[in-house]
Amino acid sequence: MIRLIEDNIEEYLAEIQNRNQEDYNEVYKAVDEILEDVRKNKDEALKKYTMEFDRVSLSDLEVSEDEIKEAYQIIDKELLETIRKAKKNIYSYHEKQIRRSYKYKPEGKDIILGQLINPIEKVGIYVPGGKAAYPSTVLMNAIPAKIAGVNEIIMITPPQRDGKIKDSILVAADMAGVDRIFKVGGAQGIGALAYGTQTIPKVYKITGPGNIYVAAAKRRVSGFVGIDMIAGPSEILIIADKTASPRYIAADMISQAEHDEMAACILITNSYSLADKVKKELKEQSNVLERKEIIEKSLKDHGAIIITESMKHCIDLANEIAPEHLELLTTNPFENYKKIKNAGAIFLGENSPEPVGDYFAGPNHTLPTSSTSKFSSGLSVDDFIKKTSLIYYSRQALLENGGHIVRFAENEGLTGHANAIKIRMKRDANND
Repeated sequence: MIRLIEDNIEEYLAEIQNRNQEDYNEVYKAVDEILEDVRKNKDEALKKYTMEFDRVSLSDLEVSEDEIKEAYQIIDKELLETIRKAKKNIYSYHEKQIRRSYKYKPEGKDIILGQLINPIEKVGIYVPGGKAAYPSTVLMNAIPAKIAGVNEIIMITPPQRDGKIKDSILVAADMAGVDRIFKVGGAQGIGALAYGTQTIPKVYKITGPGNIYVAAAKRRVSGFVGIDMIAGPSEILIIADKTASPRYIAADMISQAEHDEMAACILITNSYSLADKVKKELKEQSNVLERKEIIEKSLKDHGAIIITESMKHCIDLANEIAPEHLELLTTNPFENYKKIKNAGAIFLGENSPEPVGDYFAGPNHTLPTSSTSKFSSGLSVDDFIKKTSLIYYSRQALLENGGHIVRFAENEGLTGHANAIKIRMKRDANND
């Protein structure tokens, strides 16, 4: 069911790091046609593809106020309270990320330098729909955008077969401050956000996860609009020593394996006994779960229990893999986490499993996958702001530093740049 690996670890690492290298050629052909159709035919194209892919005929693409009110009436009241509490936690965490504009004057110089922080004006959020409808994704995308000060938050999500949006999605969007919601998904929805239609406004940045067609569409429109990241298959890596619970480890690996067959679930341990117990637990626990087939295929194709000589080796391997989620189930996780350099999120101790972060704790669950945590970070307020530099030199400051600037410009062969400085340094008082 799952591989036990002691040797040839490098071969396995190469395999999991390349598992999301999909052949995008055929996907791009389909996506390019859809994007061009949306660019030209706008709402007409959106309704056509919604009928083709979602089997829904819509006269109005936008969710109405009445539909949102109805969602509040029919949603399970305990779930409603859960969404409220999750929103509070997510807001509290992300508001600490707020950046402020600043300016300063270098000591003794008539120079002003600074940085202006402004929110992106319009942002589009993609939220998967249908069977994979995630209100947590709504909160994780919309709340940091709202905190950043985004003026208009547009959300798109595919409709269900009855032409409606799941009540929990609508409630989460309303609570998080989404301004407008549209019943559109897929590559066509990304096109609508990128180009604008008669109904859906063009945005400046698109965030949120989706299937391979959504990912391909985001790649195609990137540069025309901003995007957050291209998320690959989900992954979890657990570092555990002999004190860890095999039952907990197996449960946490399975919690990721049920996402899809491409998910990677990895245990790294220096205990042979623990490895054997976890392997047995994985079989027992997966047998009674609804998504058994997906879980077993994920574990078989991309899961592994890696046995190492020492805890240091465990940590070194984890830093090389650079996982999306990293759990530390060790005697002293508060010492071990300081040695982790590459991970999307770190979960400390046996009472902090990955689902705590997925739904409730507060940190964002949109995280870098496929080793990209070596150079990127999870979604944050920073993804919804722009930084603009501020520069002021007095005449005296320019005269004092102009020679250095001219020298740089001439060294690079940009005589026009140099002249822009020289002409100011040579002007006489009558021409000021």
